[in-house]
Amino acid sequence: MAHILLCWELGAGLGHAARLKALAQPLLARGHRVSFALRDLVHAGRLLAGLDVPIYQAPLWLHRVQGLPPDQAGLAEILLACGWIDPGAIAALAGGWRSLLRACAPDLVVADYAPCAVLAARTLGISSCVVGTAFQMPPAAAPLPPLRDWEAAPAQRLAAAEARVLDSANRVLAAHGAAPLAHAASLLLGDAPLLCGWPELDPWRRPPGGVRWFGPVIAPAAATAIAPAWPGGDGPRVFAYLRGPHPEHAAMLAALARAGCRTLCYLPEVAGGKAAPFVHASIAWARAPVALDAALAQAAFVVCHAGESTVAQALLAGRPLLMLPQTAEAFLTARRVCELGAGINVNALARPRDWDGIVGGLLGQAGWCAAAQEFAGRHAGFDAAGQARVLAAAIEETG
Repeated sequence: MAHILLCWELGAGLGHAARLKALAQPLLARGHRVSFALRDLVHAGRLLAGLDVPIYQAPLWLHRVQGLPPDQAGLAEILLACGWIDPGAIAALAGGWRSLLRACAPDLVVADYAPCAVLAARTLGISSCVVGTAFQMPPAAAPLPPLRDWEAAPAQRLAAAEARVLDSANRVLAAHGAAPLAHAASLLLGDAPLLCGWPELDPWRRPPGGVRWFGPVIAPAAATAIAPAWPGGDGPRVFAYLRGPHPEHAAMLAALARAGCRTLCYLPEVAGGKAAPFVHASIAWARAPVALDAALAQAAFVVCHAGESTVAQALLAGRPLLMLPQTAEAFLTARRVCELGAGINVNALARPRDWDGIVGGLLGQAGWCAAAQEFAGRHAGFDAAGQARVLAAAIEETG
């Protein structure tokens, strides 16, 4: 059987490691040998507890790039800020990946937001496939897309950024006698892209056909997840999964209280001992992560920061969303949810926010819930537990 190296290089969220863990289990069950090379060994190590496999530190860009525009205009500029602005830096990082790959001797590299791992594998003639969200896997054979397509696109700036990324990559490939890349997107797609999402939420709006969508990886609830414990009363239940600090948490929670909602909120910083941004008898602060499936079954709607997994689970449960995105990726996800009619993207609304109107609209207008339930109906056959097995079979085909 094959030796498969699962790699995570960019992106701060543990969703990357969770996706790779979900893949590792069916690959191991099929008799393959699996190893990990991960950005974060501490938190990811806890997540992977119980898997008896080698885990290595991924080569990382650890420095700050000076002189880039303050607002990243596209995916190419994200890569520039991760070291791709400097061919020498990428040569060094690729060298680290090459050393790791030679030491591990995998038959296949599976990358989750790991473009330098894909590059190094190409220099060594090792096949690669990429798993991940639609955001981190742009359309093939096309320029890397802008992040804010509602603005006048700085075409020259975007083209210059992508040319610089591509130059850094092709210098490394040339140094090792490998064929050059025609598009920077290939760094994020590998030899075989496996898109973990749904086309309705695709931020890049790929035309239908030509792409296989595997649906999102939804990790099972942690053994430490607790059952939802709602505040008492008769009002509608709202589940809020937040991350802080955020300047509008208090105003949003206050509006929920005024509307009579019984809100169960999990905010890791509060669970860890920090003061809650808003205190009211109708708001309960969870002391640990809440079993999301149980909370969704009872909630009227969900408040979150438009993280891909939370959005997917809420929509599968037919629950509309109130979203406060904190990143470009989350904003684009929230925008797509809004286009479905299944939620409100707060960041797309004018300031000052009419929080009472926002909350009242979600509670009083049946269209939000109907759109979310329509989405859930379209994907009623999605097997979250079996999705990783389907992906594992697709990985075998690429290897």
